[in-house]
This record gives sequence, C-alpha cells and structure tokens, in this order.
Amino acid sequence: MQRVENEIARLIKEIDYDEVTRLFESLSGGKRLRAKLILKIASEHDEAPLLAAIIELIHAASLLHDDVIDDALTRRGIASVNATDGSKTAVMLGDILYSKAFTELVSFDPKIAKVVASSVTALSKGEMMDVKMADAFNFDESKYLDMLYLKTATLIESAAIASALLIGKDSQKYGVYGKNLGLSFQIIDDILDITSDSATLGKPAMNDFVEGKCTLPYIHLYEALSEEDKKRLSGSHAKKIDLSEEIWIKDMMNEHKCIEKSFLLAQKLSNEAMQAVKDDQALVSILETMIKRSY
Repeated sequence: MQRVENEIARLIKEIDYDEVTRLFESLSGGKRLRAKLILKIASEHDEAPLLAAIIELIHAASLLHDDVIDDALTRRGIASVNATDGSKTAVMLGDILYSKAFTELVSFDPKIAKVVASSVTALSKGEMMDVKMADAFNFDESKYLDMLYLKTATLIESAAIASALLIGKDSQKYGVYGKNLGLSFQIIDDILDITSDSATLGKPAMNDFVEGKCTLPYIHLYEALSEEDKKRLSGSHAKKIDLSEEIWIKDMMNEHKCIEKSFLLAQKLSNEAMQAVKDDQALVSILETMIKRSY
C-alpha cells in the first residue's frame, strides 16, 4: 500500500499545481478498498501499484462530484472540498483527477484501459440515475439495485477484472467477485446509515432518506406497510424528519425485519463472490471482514 500511496503522490505532483496538491492532501484517503483489491489479485506485478493509484484517483474524483451533487458538507468525518473551497473548485479538482487518471491509464494494455474507462461511464450514468430517482419515492428494488451496480459496484468490478487481466488470471471469476463485493459493501453501508449514530458515520444518521435516497431497507419497509403507512413513509421522503418520525421508521423496520432482509441479500451476494474465488483466501477474508461490519 505504501507503493500505491507513493504513486498517488507522484501523480498529484506531476499535475504541477500547488492548489491541487493542497486540496488533494485535505482529502481523507478512506479505506482504499479498490487499491487493496488490486494488490491482492496482482500482488506480484510491478504495475499493480500504479493501476491501484489510477483507480483511487478515479474514485476520489467521483466522490468530489458526489459531494457537490448531494450538497454534502462532510466526507468521512471531515469538511468536504465544496464546503471549504466551493462547489466550482470541487468539480474542477474532480475533473483534474479524472483527466490525470486517464492520462496514466492509456499506458496499460488496451483491454485493461477499456475495462476501467467503461466503468467510469457506467459510474457517471449511475450517479445520474441516483439523482433522477431522488425526484420521487422509489419502491422498485430491481431499479435500485441496477443503479447501485452502476454507481458503486462497477468501479470495484473493473478493478478486479483489470488486475486479473494484468496477471493473466480468470477475469470473469474476478469480475463476479468485484461486482458482488461492491453491491454487498454498499448494502451494508445503507444499513449502517440507519443503524449507526452520527459520530460513527461521520455524517447525520438516516441522511440517505433525507437526501431522497430510498435504499433497500426503506424499499422493504414500504412493501410491508399498510396503504396508510405507505403514504406516511413516502410523505417523509427527501425531507428533514423530526425525532418522532425517525423513531417510527426505525420501529417499523424492526417490526418488519427490514434490516435483516437487506442483510440477507448482502450475505447472498457475498457468498456468491466467495464461491467465485474460493481458492483465494486473501479475497475471501476481505468479504468476511466486510460482511461482519456491525449493524
């Protein structure tokens, strides 16, 4: 991972603009899940750290744009760039990181470059779908999962496929692993948005619903409610809810086991991913750690 961090620092330095360096250094690195995945799959390849650095720049760029779209003032517990330096700066920084990532990506085999580049198109499409879906209460699970795949899982999937191609491994199996890891990871995050407190999350609890995002637990809840309560739930969508409404939603979720149902899907996806790479204990361990996150 130190080699990845060194590559990231080199790429940022090559941009040759102190303002970009300052802003990038203000970002929280996060879990580096995608980079760790690449290093696990292609640990013995000399170009794996550079590929990991490229993917992390792309991920950072997408988060900068996400924060602008969502008017998010914090990211991983610290002030977002759009909060400290404005939305224009955040968008431009994201554009620079995307551009630098693609500049480096073209040095790789065309198959690898195409996989990663295509995932960025899918990611952007997923972000647009997410924004559009926030216009009204969405109770369609398949529609939500399609958006989730594009917005969140596709970059993890491409990281797994690209690193498998880099080392000559079965890219299809690793693609299944990456896709399912991405989906199950996000479903667990959706659960934690409801079950964790603000201090743990680094942002307000139940923030997804306030922002207009109907994640899986809310979709399961809607399906279980009476017509009258469905109206009550959808009426609270994309609004700042008071404590009594928050308690009602959580009580109803507990009564109808919405969190448990959502977790079962995450577990199913995780098990499928484990089966795809069952001989690779390091990748299985990543899934086991992810699925055990407390909720």
